This record gives sequence, C-alpha cells and structure tokens, in this order.
Amino acid sequence: MGFQNKVNLQQAPAIAGDFASANPVISRLAGEGALVAGADGVTVGLFAWVSGKLVSNAGSGAPAGFIHRENQAAITTWLADSSNLIPKGRPVTVHVAGDFWAKTLTNATTGQKVFASTTTGEIKTDAAGATVTGYVETAWKVASDASAGELIKITTWGV
Repeated sequence: MGFQNKVNLQQAPAIAGDFASANPVISRLAGEGALVAGADGVTVGLFAWVSGKLVSNAGSGAPAGFIHRENQAAITTWLADSSNLIPKGRPVTVHVAGDFWAKTLTNATTGQKVFASTTTGEIKTDAAGATVTGYVETAWKVASDASAGELIKITTWGV
C-alpha cells in the first residue's frame, strides 16, 4: 500500500461504479455465473459489452450496460495500491438501468446524454444525437454537473 501523501478537506462523494441513489437497479438477465470477464478483464465504473457469456469494456453498437462496484475487482499488479479490474473468468453483473457514479472525460451538464467509448467503455458527455468520434450514445443521461475528470451521476430514470 502506498504511503499517504495528502489529506482531503472533504470526503469524496463516491468511487466510480457506486450506486448514486436508492432508486431501483436492473441487471441484465443472465443467471448465476452466466457472465464472466473476458480475456482482458472488465473495469468497474465503465460501460461494457456482452458477447456470448464474455463481458468486455470494448464492443460495437450500444453497450449492454454499466459495471457496478461490488468489491469484485482484485489487485493483481505487483505492488499496486488499488484496482478496479475484474480479472478474466470472474463473474460480472451488467446493470442495464439505475443511478450510478461514473468518471467523465468531458465537462458534464445535467440532462446531457452519456456516450461510451467502444474501445475502453470510458464516458464522455454531449447533447443527444451528437457525434462523438469513437463513442456511441447510450440510454443514460447525466444527473449532476461536473468538470472533465470528475465524478458525475448517470441515470436511466430521468433527470
């Protein structure tokens, strides 16, 4: 574990992948152990695609859903401080609806649409119907304002 080198004045509101409310959450119907992380693993707090029973943070078309933080990630890199990577072959739950915290790569304004990278599952925000190169528009919307690189709330329930 790394040595503490700063103290924040306020506690962080969440970690990417955390629930952002107590609203209903819907997961993809798959059955126990039916979905597992693909060859590269799956990163928590990002969008994911499903191919057969394998889940990946890359794909084409709309993503299958969002990966919630359930403490299922494992630190597998030697001497790493933390990890959000679910290793290959481990069970994965893909959420198709709900309210979650996610990190945005762009400035976000409440009501914007969420776009998912087809190569990493990372998030950018923009107006509905916009063209974001390398990203696909999702059914999710931004539910809180934030600057690029910060956590936002994303939702399928409306804002």
